[in-house]
Amino acid sequence: MIPAVESDTHTSAPVLAAYSYCEAVTGQQARNFAYGIRLLPPPKRRAMSALYAFSRRVDDIGDGALADDVKVARLEDTRALLTRVRDGAVDEDDTDPVAVALAHTARQFPVPLGGLDELIDGVQMDVRGETYETWDDLKAYCRCVAGAIGRVSLGVFGTEPGARGAERAPEYADTLGLGLQLTNILRDIREDAGGGRIYLPSDDLAKFGCSAGFGGPTPPEGSDFAGLVHFEVRRARALFAEGYRLLPMLDRRSGACVAAMAGIYRRLLDRIEREPEAVLRGRVSLPGREKAYVAVRGLSGLDTRHVTRRTVRRRA
Repeated sequence: MIPAVESDTHTSAPVLAAYSYCEAVTGQQARNFAYGIRLLPPPKRRAMSALYAFSRRVDDIGDGALADDVKVARLEDTRALLTRVRDGAVDEDDTDPVAVALAHTARQFPVPLGGLDELIDGVQMDVRGETYETWDDLKAYCRCVAGAIGRVSLGVFGTEPGARGAERAPEYADTLGLGLQLTNILRDIREDAGGGRIYLPSDDLAKFGCSAGFGGPTPPEGSDFAGLVHFEVRRARALFAEGYRLLPMLDRRSGACVAAMAGIYRRLLDRIEREPEAVLRGRVSLPGREKAYVAVRGLSGLDTRHVTRRTVRRRA
């Protein structure tokens, strides 16, 4: 079992102010993430906001317009901050609210902060402009930028006492992160190409005649772009199916949070599968009412019960 400490009876005013800052960042910038974490009780919701705000800072460095050498220096500064958090060297009156909130989260929950180091490693891969020949290569990158976040988040969620197979919870959290990231990659193909990045494996691009890249609103001439997208969608769905085995191990509200976030991305996959070329024309997204429906579905426990029944059938 992974324990989770939820009491915030003695949380000081400076720490609460730091969390408020992180929640504001999350509300403004986390379009899909925010729908899930609002289902959590306040201590866990604040902790997840702190994790998001730190992760957003790292991502913004990688995605920004700074020179690469400046990005590398900023990322190392952020890693040094993480070391201060790990060493308990961030005071409540520190001028960096993200540091204050993250330090408090690390004291309250068994968060594996090494996962945030992995996130920095992954963004450094972006800065270096790395490309990926095979799915195994891309999977290593996805584990850094998304799987690690799944494992870090599990430190906040915790697992239920006596949950069957809970020792595999970090593995499932990691796999769910891979599914989310692969969905992101499909959704952002055009945007990433505009920034000079292609994440999909070169082997897959060659197989479907897409090695020329994605420089416009139509697929490369003579390619089977729809075949490529459908191939990657099937891969993402398999990752979700495996990662969803985490849900029965979580308490009701943590499970609802995960089901809501993952459910939004699974619906994005459905849209991408129905109209593959839409990702070349712009970012595919869900309307707010559909996200709200997914959140309510997660809170109802439908996805968790479905996974539980499927697992029971497998054992039978």
